[in-house]
Amino acid sequence: MRRLLIAAAESRPISGITHDITHRVIPHYCTWSKLYGKNFLYWFGSKPRLAIADPDMIKEALMNSNGSFQKINFNPSSKILLGDGLTGLEGQKWVVHRRITSQAFNMERVKGWIPEIVASTEKSLIKWEEKRGEKSEFEMDVHKELHELSADIISRTAFGSSFEEGNRIFELQDQQVSLVLQALRSVYVPGFRKRNNCQSFNMDTSPFSISSRVANPGMSMILNETLRLYPPAVALTRQTPHNVKLGSLDVPAGTQFYFAMTAVHHDTEIWGDDANEFNPLRFAEPRKHMASFFPFGLGPRICVGQYLAVVEAKIVLAMILRQYTFVISPSYVHAPMQSMTLQPQFGVQLLFSRILH
Repeated sequence: MRRLLIAAAESRPISGITHDITHRVIPHYCTWSKLYGKNFLYWFGSKPRLAIADPDMIKEALMNSNGSFQKINFNPSSKILLGDGLTGLEGQKWVVHRRITSQAFNMERVKGWIPEIVASTEKSLIKWEEKRGEKSEFEMDVHKELHELSADIISRTAFGSSFEEGNRIFELQDQQVSLVLQALRSVYVPGFRKRNNCQSFNMDTSPFSISSRVANPGMSMILNETLRLYPPAVALTRQTPHNVKLGSLDVPAGTQFYFAMTAVHHDTEIWGDDANEFNPLRFAEPRKHMASFFPFGLGPRICVGQYLAVVEAKIVLAMILRQYTFVISPSYVHAPMQSMTLQPQFGVQLLFSRILH
């Protein structure tokens, strides 16, 4: 039933351009929450899965550091892409690897990468100018362009190479994503199609965020509002190895959790009647609840690459806005969908015009 709801949602683009996307990116949650409330139990194969959109319960689970809420183990199909990386580790092994990666991606280290981010962006803008030629206006799928730019930035900063040198690895990852997404959406059946193993580095944290609606003043507020409406992950999942209490619920061992991030980010009870409107000024004041806005996760397992993602987005946006004005192309089809991260199903076509200085 869950897969059918997702397939049906992805077969129909959203009419017009609206930020009310919950029914398309997490249609199973949207459908069942109307029947059973914000928190409810459903079955994922033989596993009970508790769907939750209550900020207090989400905060309690994600901020927990005693091992009561662990990552769900990869099945053999999803392990093809994700391998033995940080996202799947637990216990002392995770602690060691987390400490190493946190040092590698702290804000001071990221600031030192700014020249590489600028260089990658300048290279992309030169390529855009070649596409423009003598035209005063040109159309481009910025999702594709920014995907490649993000890959180049990661290659230069994290790997010390260029995108061209690591292009084959990124191509293989792109090929595997669709297979792994099927695995994550499905109950694992032995014999599911396998591919060669390739260690994953998530380079999709920022492309949709960068290519979504932007304005000039208040860059941090604009990025936060974009991440609220279009979070990189549509939901977070966990499982408990033993009996736990979450809020007022007594949860038995083996239960999985589905924290419906997109639903929380679009909740009118939290954000007001205009929750589906783009309004960066809502971030002019500190948010009222820690778990009302958590695009990079929360607690000990918060995304280790968040500083790089935010700095990259700000620099890329600033450099684009210095050179171009742009509007949404008539050819654009609004169809956000859940891939490994939230993605525009048919790209993001924009019409660019060169700013004459």
